[in-house]
Amino acid sequence: MSEILGKIHSIESCGTVDGPGIRFVIFTQGCPLRCQYCHNPDSWEYNTDNLMSVEEILAQYNGVKEFCTGGITVTGGEPLVQIDFVTELFKKAQEKGIHTALDTSGLLFNRANTEKIDELLKYTSLVMLDIKHIDDEEHKKLTMHSNTQILDFAKYLSEKNIPTWIRHVVVPDITYKEEYLTRLGEFLAELKNIKALDVLPYHDMAIPKYENLGLKYPLDGVPALTHDEALKARNIIIQSIKKARGL
Repeated sequence: MSEILGKIHSIESCGTVDGPGIRFVIFTQGCPLRCQYCHNPDSWEYNTDNLMSVEEILAQYNGVKEFCTGGITVTGGEPLVQIDFVTELFKKAQEKGIHTALDTSGLLFNRANTEKIDELLKYTSLVMLDIKHIDDEEHKKLTMHSNTQILDFAKYLSEKNIPTWIRHVVVPDITYKEEYLTRLGEFLAELKNIKALDVLPYHDMAIPKYENLGLKYPLDGVPALTHDEALKARNIIIQSIKKARGL
């Protein structure tokens, strides 16, 4: 069997916001979502000249493993676009005792055919699931895709008892609304595998990337969310979870 090569956007050593501990973060190339607040629009396209093998990536990790004590995170782009490569990487990593985290939107999950995702999850220590918007119609406006498969993936992870962190970006006038935050909490209350909730404030620091790519920034003029507003949003979600669980 020929060696599986990954299409890699970039690699970051010593990441501190991509899972537990200090991590070695691999950004894969290719993503079907078009999130209006995406900070890596240069990772959308599937074609890239930057191809790497599993062994090449693990060799890079070995060079910094004394610092990246948390393990390896694969993000994107959308890692499930290259599920065979990520599976092989995580399998080899876990053989070496390395903690593996998958940062995904779950968009490509299909309950009718779970063979490949089940194989990947065998070697995944933690899933970091990005729920973009709890409302399906608003999700389509925000990302150009439905959230049906994403929410179903969240339920599937709960059924399989896969440790999961939920990540949610809060954007003024889009997701920063009490109605939507409350509904998100009600949904999360049904899940039994949630280990953490990251509520991330929207920022516009990606604007120069869009300009360099000749793209119009979709949220031009939308103000960044403050730290206090993000805390308020998180509290609304947490209180909604507790209420739904009768706590």
